[in-house]
Amino acid sequence: MRIGLFVPCYVDAFEPEVGIATLELLERFGLTVEYPYDQTCCGQPMTNTGCHQEAAATEALFVENFSGFDYIVAPSGSCVHQVREHLTAIPQTDEVKAVRAKTFELVEFLHDVLKIEALPWAEFPHKVAYHSNCNALRGIGHARPTELNRPFFSKPLNLLKKVKGLEIVDLTRPDECCGFGGTFSVFEPGVSAKMGYDKVTDQARAGAAYVVSADSSCLMHQKGCAERLGLPQKYIHIAQVLNGAAA
Repeated sequence: MRIGLFVPCYVDAFEPEVGIATLELLERFGLTVEYPYDQTCCGQPMTNTGCHQEAAATEALFVENFSGFDYIVAPSGSCVHQVREHLTAIPQTDEVKAVRAKTFELVEFLHDVLKIEALPWAEFPHKVAYHSNCNALRGIGHARPTELNRPFFSKPLNLLKKVKGLEIVDLTRPDECCGFGGTFSVFEPGVSAKMGYDKVTDQARAGAAYVVSADSSCLMHQKGCAERLGLPQKYIHIAQVLNGAAA
């Protein structure tokens, strides 16, 4: 199986270790993983600010880079949601549709495509709170949102339960937005900060030593909020935990 690895802009710039962990984790399952060097952004920042047509060149480059792979995998629910649902500023050729359909977020790829049963190399002996990114939760179906009267399921929690020593703690409002929201945190900084403070306070109250998420953007926002409030919990991407991060 030939995999194209898409590393989001903010991961590349601020948390390259998340991209490395994603690569190593996929290779543990015997996959052939390639990183197209000309890749840039998925176009989400332009789309979020209402400048969707300005994202056309970026979208075309994404398709050019990732056409031909069996799957495209990224450690970001928000970027994958952008590709699957909003990569529409360019003509929807068969090639474009194929790339969009084959783009998966790491958790759903491991859970739904590979259907992994064990992570024998992974051990993380800590109390962990899981943060559900809004786009991953409601956009690509990572888990059941609490506002829906449907049977409970959670793909990331299913994977984390396979990690030796890891204990999941319950949050009061587990799938509430952390306030980052991409450009929302720029245009509404006060509201964004208050949402973040509420979120990290809930995590500390639950006794979490670490907060795990599938999106580095949410983790960076919450880490900043926790540091400003003097809270002790640490933040780590799920790719690192599943790949056997020692912490």
